[in-house]
Amino acid sequence: MTSNHPSEPADKGSPLGFQSHDHDRCVASALAAAEARCADVGLRFTPVRRKVLELLLQEHRALGAYALLDLLKDAGFGSQPPVAYRALDFLTENGFVHKIERLNAFVACSHPGESHSPAFMICRLCDSVAEAQSAPAKGVLGDAAKAAGFQIEKTVVEAEGVCPTCIDKTDA
Repeated sequence: MTSNHPSEPADKGSPLGFQSHDHDRCVASALAAAEARCADVGLRFTPVRRKVLELLLQEHRALGAYALLDLLKDAGFGSQPPVAYRALDFLTENGFVHKIERLNAFVACSHPGESHSPAFMICRLCDSVAEAQSAPAKGVLGDAAKAAGFQIEKTVVEAEGVCPTCIDKTDA
């Protein structure tokens, strides 16, 4: 997950979060993309917002607001809860971060700037999170919604299990 050995990038339909990759490049390119997107659409990408996104990108796991607040404090930013919550609200509203409802925590988006319906695989042992694409209007849920005359606008799909790294540790 956090290997510094480059590997082939996952294809667009593959879950992102558990595969090995050049982690430093991953973080740097995601931050650069966020900065560029904010500049393009006139959003203020403040130092606190940037740092929160950077912290989430570095972790590749879900972090709660108070864990982020502790990390922000260690980095020299404010230590009052509104500091973290305002940054998280901005990052979530603009598609840079997703809220993991099951954990009441946040994770960096693997596809920022793209319209998508994410599904999350959450490791119950280490809280690492992989993001995959879902199609809420298709499949059983889509069929049920269609039969009820219901139009799906948003879904939250979260699956809990064990990630490849933790499986390897338990097999050893």
